[in-house]
Amino acid sequence: MVAAILLPMGAACVAILVRGYAARIALVTALLTAAVSVVTAIAVVRNGPLEYAMGGWRAPLGITLRVDGLSSLMLLLSASVAVPVFVYAAAHYARARSDERQGADFWPLALLLWGGLNGVFLSGDVFNQYVAVELTSLAAVALVTLGEGDAALSAALRYLLSTFAASMFYLLGVGHLYAVAGTLDIPSLAGTLEAEAASYSAAALITVALLFKSALFPLHFWLPRAHSAAPSQVSALLSSLVVTSAAYLFLRLWTTVFVSVAVPVVGQIIGGLGACAIVWGSLQALRQQRLKVMIAYSTVAQMGYLFLVVPLVTSALSTPGGGALWGETAWSGGVYHAIAHALAKAALFLSAGVIVGAIGTDKIVGISGIARQLPVATYAFGIASMSLIGLPPSGGFVAKWMLLTAAFKSGQWWWAIAIAAGGLLTAGYVFLVLGQGLSQASSDRDVELKSTSKAIEYSAFALAVAALALGVRVAEPLALLRVGLPIEMP
Repeated sequence: MVAAILLPMGAACVAILVRGYAARIALVTALLTAAVSVVTAIAVVRNGPLEYAMGGWRAPLGITLRVDGLSSLMLLLSASVAVPVFVYAAAHYARARSDERQGADFWPLALLLWGGLNGVFLSGDVFNQYVAVELTSLAAVALVTLGEGDAALSAALRYLLSTFAASMFYLLGVGHLYAVAGTLDIPSLAGTLEAEAASYSAAALITVALLFKSALFPLHFWLPRAHSAAPSQVSALLSSLVVTSAAYLFLRLWTTVFVSVAVPVVGQIIGGLGACAIVWGSLQALRQQRLKVMIAYSTVAQMGYLFLVVPLVTSALSTPGGGALWGETAWSGGVYHAIAHALAKAALFLSAGVIVGAIGTDKIVGISGIARQLPVATYAFGIASMSLIGLPPSGGFVAKWMLLTAAFKSGQWWWAIAIAAGGLLTAGYVFLVLGQGLSQASSDRDVELKSTSKAIEYSAFALAVAALALGVRVAEPLALLRVGLPIEMP
């Protein structure tokens, strides 16, 4: 378990010292960390939730790592995204000698990011989760600066100021929790926290912080610039894993620590913000003329679906007996959406990287006829888009179906309207891109493209196929998710 954190972090230090071999070190580390994630998931399936006390010191004095079905799924997700992205990056930097210095900086930062993400998923107390979140955020900001020009630096600075503001809110909330409960251990907090003013204050502060970091509308203003200005391999990591880790932490805390203050009206407000994110982000994506900016606004929209879980789950917790009919379905649907979106969004950004690298521009009107010249990248974009729209048999379809089922079973049919509208709007902006790609080549563009490699193209394709396969093999992920289910229905 601890190796999932120490391997990438240790490799990041080595990659700094031996920069000439950084790519090889990162690729070997990626395979080893992926293997650790698989072994951890198998152990969870066989033995149930696991704990590891660092140095033999248990909570509340020591640092305890915990893994259940949810966190092991997140470990598998980070490995499933990171390995193809690392393959893409290695092939890209091997061909683009002009980006050699950028590549030397990319590897230690990406490994540090991965280690921080795994720390978020495994930490058993809210303070160490804060440390892991901050490590992840700082690595993410530094990765954004690897983009070209002043736009990347400006976007990184905006990202940095936003994440620092969120960090202050989070740390204040952690202080409130310790003052109230005298512990920061999550299981201990879950049984101690009562519905009082200090508890509500702590929940509010930490909630605002995590909504900032997950870029939920209207706190999303930093995301489109940061994710579109970064190199495509960085954008893939940020949009698929970094914002998902903040949303994961939000759902984890709201279904364990903050159950006593999770009143339905708060859930409805957060769900309303999620619905606004779906509509607003999709409309903004429709208006964009640049491919990567469009995909970035798509992330804003898709994150909104994840927060529709909150009103459904809070209503289940406050409905004795009957809430079990939809509570677990809503929870599973939200987590499944997070996984499906992460795989599909990483595929979209890598596909965009292939296309932009080949034609030299990310203007959507400039990609006409690209399907005949880059069929693998175009297929990857199309398959990943199926999951975002929610078309069967993709993982996105399964997730949206579960959310729709929970919405109707709970009597909250208005969330179904937001889900359906989001699917239609998503189809609108991805069909604009695919329509251009499948059309005749533009006469004002040189049809001779820059050469690319199979490793770069098939990295994107592998992620797209994984998003599709997630809808075919549903039983195994859902069975793993139920191990140590963090939400207890009446």
